Amino acid sequence: MSDETLNGYRQSIDNIDAALVFMLAERFKVTKAVGRYKAQTGLPPADPGREEAQIARLRGLANDAQLDADFSEKFLRFIIDEVIRHHERVREPE
Repeated sequence: MSDETLNGYRQSIDNIDAALVFMLAERFKVTKAVGRYKAQTGLPPADPGREEAQIARLRGLANDAQLDADFSEKFLRFIIDEVIRHHERVREPE
């Protein structure tokens, strides 16, 4: 049984999911470079002020986009926590 309407929606969801994966890959490529830079210059892995500013900024964007701001904050916090783990690993001696 084929439902063309449902298949169309699913194709769009699949395209969006693929775009999210590529966007996350690009973001982590940049944040890994930031982690290496921080390690080389002696900066701490985390920047709580920057994190809070980003969360506030993205909560505002989420509200503008009619997206649940709590969800967007949880999603961003998950990403930030992973970035910090990467930054901490870069600082560890091999």
